[in-house]
Amino acid sequence: MNKMKIAVLGCGNISDAYISSMISKFKILDVTACCDLNEEKMMQTAEKYGIKPMTLEAIIGDASIELVVNLTPSPAHYSLTKKLLEAGKHVYSEKVLALTSDQGKELLQIADDKGLYLGVAPDTFLGSAIQTAKYAVDSGMIGQVTSFYGALTRDITYGANYADITIKPGGGIAFDVGIYYITALLAILGPVSGLTGIMDTVNPDREYEAVEKMGQAYTIQNETRASAVLKFRSGPVGTLNFDATSIFIVPEQPALVINGSLGHIQMADPNKFGGQVKVMLKGNNEAFVLSSSHPFEDESRGLGVAEMAWAIRNKRKNRASKEMAYHALEALHGIRISSETGAYYTMTSDFQKPEPLPRGYKGGAYFGFMDETALAK
Repeated sequence: MNKMKIAVLGCGNISDAYISSMISKFKILDVTACCDLNEEKMMQTAEKYGIKPMTLEAIIGDASIELVVNLTPSPAHYSLTKKLLEAGKHVYSEKVLALTSDQGKELLQIADDKGLYLGVAPDTFLGSAIQTAKYAVDSGMIGQVTSFYGALTRDITYGANYADITIKPGGGIAFDVGIYYITALLAILGPVSGLTGIMDTVNPDREYEAVEKMGQAYTIQNETRASAVLKFRSGPVGTLNFDATSIFIVPEQPALVINGSLGHIQMADPNKFGGQVKVMLKGNNEAFVLSSSHPFEDESRGLGVAEMAWAIRNKRKNRASKEMAYHALEALHGIRISSETGAYYTMTSDFQKPEPLPRGYKGGAYFGFMDETALAK
């Protein structure tokens, strides 16, 4: 197996989950370097994982590094991904692809022109829970899919106290969290044909409540509420409701349900790789837990990176594709545009619904290692 040398750009909180997973679980990946504007964070990360601290210019100039994982904050995704693509590097980016539709479209064009791979999180749809739900839908277990609904509440006041990203562009509940729900639905149901929605910011001017910042003013620069009705090209119609002006329940209690003519599926938290998938079939009064059909049940950030590395080596399409990521980004902006205009928004982009992961060999988990064969095909 020809391993792929990769570098990680951005050493913030999410980098630990990515790097530890990529090093310990995926043999195709050779994590060699990290980079961050905060030199202290970069050096700590490099020492912790035994990798090289490198500048962005050094990473670009190192021909042995084929793929860069962009884990910088959302506002930096476009400029850094563009720079890396123009330098001839494959890129896997944390969500979202970019802040605007035009930026996202430009990144797709650059990748296509240069024959490069561009993958985008979230990759949780490759985990056991969503793949199991996809397997159930594809098998016809719940009949013809007719509708769906998804919902989540959070508390922006709590988030603002401890994570500035939650009040900055790209960090709102729709673009930062709702995208997990949209991506899960896209992976199972395919492209959206159109939508109508409302997206707004409730009480943008607030004061911090944490002791160390109490009374200081701040302004929320993103959406705190988004509701939408979406129509999929394959037929289903459903609703999404994300509200960051409510309460943060711990543990979170998200809802994501797919309804069909013969039953419905209660999906697990799409922000996680595993979890219970419950099915209620017509004529029954109780739901049952569907046995997991696929691997990757535990925390597996970087799964999309490994799957893309295998795709590059085998010269096939990667599943966490740039086209699906752009379609998700357009849907989010479509909700915003519909809210501003009061009109139905018709989607303009398209993508090929990703193939399910092969069911693979799950027995490896019993022996303490993660089987990777499911990613090779």
